[in-house]
Amino acid sequence: MPHHGSARAGLSQPGTAGIDAPPGPGVPVGVHALAFAGTAMAVLYVPDVPGADSGDLRSVDTAGCAPVEYRLPERLAVSGGSPAARAFRAAHPVWLGPAALASCPEGGPAPPRARTSLGALPLGTEGRRLGCLVVVGTGENGFEAEQQRFLERYAHAVAGVLEAEAEGGPPSAPLASALRRMRVGSFVLVPETGVIDADETLRELVGIRPDDFDGKADSLLAHALPEDLSALMSVLEPSPRTSGRRELDFRVRCPTGEMRWLSLRCRVTAGTDGRPEQVLGVVTATSVLHRGADDVSRIQWLTAALDEAATVRDVSHVVAHALREPVGADRVALAELQDERLQVTLLDPPQPDAWPQTWRRQWRSEWPDAPLSALPTLQTALRDGRMDLWPAGTAVEPGLDGIGPGGLAVLPLPPKGRAIGVCLIGWDRPHEFLPEERSLLTATASLAGQALTRAHAHDAEQELATMLQRSLLPRRLPELPGGIAVARYLPARRGLQVGGDWYDVIALSEDRVALVIGDVQGHSAAAATIMGQMRTAVRAYAVEGHPPDVVVSHANRLLVGMETDLFATCCYAELDMDEGDVLFVRAGHIAPLLRHPDGSAEEVEVEGGLPLGISMEADFPMTAVALAPGMLLALVTDGLVEAADLPLDEGMRRARAVLAAADPSDPGRVADDLLGDHGRREDDVALLLLRYDGMKTRPIRSGWAVWRLPDAVMHARRFTARTLRRWRVEEATDPVLLVVSELVTNALVHTQGPVRLELTLRGGRVRVCVSDSSPRAPARPVIVDWESTGGRGLLLVEAVSESFGTVPMAGGKQVCSEIAVPRREPAPVGADDPGTEDGDRS
Repeated sequence: MPHHGSARAGLSQPGTAGIDAPPGPGVPVGVHALAFAGTAMAVLYVPDVPGADSGDLRSVDTAGCAPVEYRLPERLAVSGGSPAARAFRAAHPVWLGPAALASCPEGGPAPPRARTSLGALPLGTEGRRLGCLVVVGTGENGFEAEQQRFLERYAHAVAGVLEAEAEGGPPSAPLASALRRMRVGSFVLVPETGVIDADETLRELVGIRPDDFDGKADSLLAHALPEDLSALMSVLEPSPRTSGRRELDFRVRCPTGEMRWLSLRCRVTAGTDGRPEQVLGVVTATSVLHRGADDVSRIQWLTAALDEAATVRDVSHVVAHALREPVGADRVALAELQDERLQVTLLDPPQPDAWPQTWRRQWRSEWPDAPLSALPTLQTALRDGRMDLWPAGTAVEPGLDGIGPGGLAVLPLPPKGRAIGVCLIGWDRPHEFLPEERSLLTATASLAGQALTRAHAHDAEQELATMLQRSLLPRRLPELPGGIAVARYLPARRGLQVGGDWYDVIALSEDRVALVIGDVQGHSAAAATIMGQMRTAVRAYAVEGHPPDVVVSHANRLLVGMETDLFATCCYAELDMDEGDVLFVRAGHIAPLLRHPDGSAEEVEVEGGLPLGISMEADFPMTAVALAPGMLLALVTDGLVEAADLPLDEGMRRARAVLAAADPSDPGRVADDLLGDHGRREDDVALLLLRYDGMKTRPIRSGWAVWRLPDAVMHARRFTARTLRRWRVEEATDPVLLVVSELVTNALVHTQGPVRLELTLRGGRVRVCVSDSSPRAPARPVIVDWESTGGRGLLLVEAVSESFGTVPMAGGKQVCSEIAVPRREPAPVGADDPGTEDGDRS
């Protein structure tokens, strides 16, 4: 029977992410709790100097079933790159799967092994850094989320032991002491002899004094309540066909007369002859309140478990666990009704071999998309809303044949009113439906139907929220010259999983990029709507060519004009990829973080303004910062660094520590390290990270202010010819002069105000840009014939250009053309240098 108590959560299931082989009887029994948590070995490291950022971490205690096979270093440098050192410095767990651990340069098991995962959990209390707990597992996919939570509680218990013994140095066995603190007992039972090896914690939970325990299972069973004895015997005396995982909640009577509920989880290992050889298990004190008779307690547990089940799949798993073991069923299947068709949500057991031959042949093709009309028996049960119980030998339709040859129960969900699903329970051996069992099935169907209705609404809501969030955030980030940008977004785990955090990367030109991150107040559909409008507005203002302070000011005026009750924070950074110069504008947002090439990290001191949407007259000053190649720039939202139990200063300190310890060669992994544990979050999180590498080739630039004189075009041509000779790219003179003549003439004739000519040489291309004060793009002719008096110039420019277009700018536009520089032909050997023709080709 499943259980959701805090002490028990996190124990692995066999064959998923646990230990390949269970610990043998010669191993100390206490390590079986770690084995169920997917841990082969645990090592405790403490610093030479408590809390120091230098020195070494030294190993002081080891626990687990395989300490010899997995050797970890005795000492690790605090300033090194090992997972333990990183977790110790950042005060945040580090989890590495097999692939990540294989690329870890230090601090892993020696010799390296395939399918090995590692976790490093910092130990500390009230800001004190006491050490690090390193756990090694053999799961193919690393430690699962529940296992991570269990090991984090274990690390908290280890820290408590170290704190209690701080005055006299580390205790003799802190890892075992921490397990005793957690009150997780473990045992190994040999069913053939009835001999059980129970650790001290288990004996305490049952209420047996050490002197009174004779090592027999009967001595433990004697403390169980008579009503639970039969279920306990079925677990502790498995039949030859029993294998895999078993779960059970049972009650014991302590010597003081107190009744205590315990939760047992075990697995049966078979010998070479296929018979049960050992039963390995753990026992914890349950945190669920059980009262009354056994069926009443099951319904109470089911009610509590369904309250926590949010999705249709969660509800299906809870119902299957609640029914299969109590009624001794061999199969449980749940399907939901959608548009008069049945779609399967759960099969228990999930293995195809556990289901009849007809289902193995037809299930995957027919049942998930089967019309209800093809199953008249189920159609009748769903229409009438009543439970149908068919004993052994009852003739059923082909679609249900073989599910329960010994008995079949069909439970509409809910049992009255409009059914939205069905639960099938089958037995292989002849089964008698007792009145108590009928009551249990009816109550379960009613509770499951209500939970399934809520789960349908939850799934639909979350699907809508996910689609909304994905549509409002960038689908992908642009590739940047001279840098790599990565982003992450995680929704809040409570309420509607859609929020107001957003990010964007805007390519303003070939060498200028804008990085934006913002947070609209709240995490709701209204916040997401405002977020989408703000992101669109900021992008539009930025693409128009406005400077950063104007972009943010325009966005602020827009939000104020919306007359919404929500406000937003924003950090806008415009980066010159050539020079590495950044202009920051911060509107009520937390400061950006910067990691230097030497590994140090700091908050960037950016002058701030009011959040957006507060005041129409708010000012947003700019702050200039210079980047050097190899620097990492991180823009984050407050959901990453602030929570109810995490002050902002402490969150920023942790983020700086993680950033300093990260490997900048992989920005994606750095972003994942900053996010840390993906557990329950109060707020959504957005993260935008840029690694600045610098441009491989630095451009050469030259500019000219065009005067409005009759011979202005001639002067522009002379300036261009001189510049090209100075750059030694005379081969491109003819097409460049043609483009300059046409673009400057158009600007002078069709616009008013200043005109400027910009020339740029980069990577074998000359870029010609002419800026003017008119926002209108040059009009291209629709028809050009022999009688046309104009319009051919733009066609000529487009013909000789590799690329040609118009870019909006603040107060006007910029018309740009790129011309490839022809490759010089090598001069013949012995030929005279032809030299360069001197003159103005205008």
